[in-house]
Amino acid sequence: MGLPGIDFPGFGCGLAIVRDGKILLYKRVNAPEAEHWNIVGGKVDHMERSDAAARREAEEESGLNIRSSEFLCLSEQVIEADRQHWISMIYVSRDFAGEPELTEPHKLSAFGWFDLDALPQPLSRFAADAVDALRKTERGATT
Repeated sequence: MGLPGIDFPGFGCGLAIVRDGKILLYKRVNAPEAEHWNIVGGKVDHMERSDAAARREAEEESGLNIRSSEFLCLSEQVIEADRQHWISMIYVSRDFAGEPELTEPHKLSAFGWFDLDALPQPLSRFAADAVDALRKTERGATT
C-alpha cells in the first residue's frame, strides 16, 4: 500500500500554540526535517477530522489540554532532503491548560516559547508557514 509522505503525499495537521505573543516550538528528532524546530502535529488518521487530529497530536506531544482551536493556514511541505511530501492543515490555539512537557522524547528533544521575531533555527517548513500566517493575522488585527 505504501507510506504516506514517502510513497504518496501524506495528509497532516499541526497546531500553533500561542501564549503571551510567543509560540511553542519543539525540536524534532526524526525525519522529515530532523533537528528542526517545529510546531506540534502529525498525520491525520482515516476518518479523523483534521482539527481533532491537530488537538490530539498537540495533547500527545505537549501534555497540554487543548480547549479550542481555529484554522490558521494550509501548508505544503516538499522536503527534497528527506524525499517526503506532506499537505497539512494548520490550526492555532490560545485556549489551553497546563504547562508543556517532553512527553515523547523519542520524537521531540527540546521545547520552548519563542517570540515570533526571535525564532530558533533551523525552523521547519511546517512551522515557518504557521509563523508567516500568525504574523499576517497579527498585522491584520492591529491595522
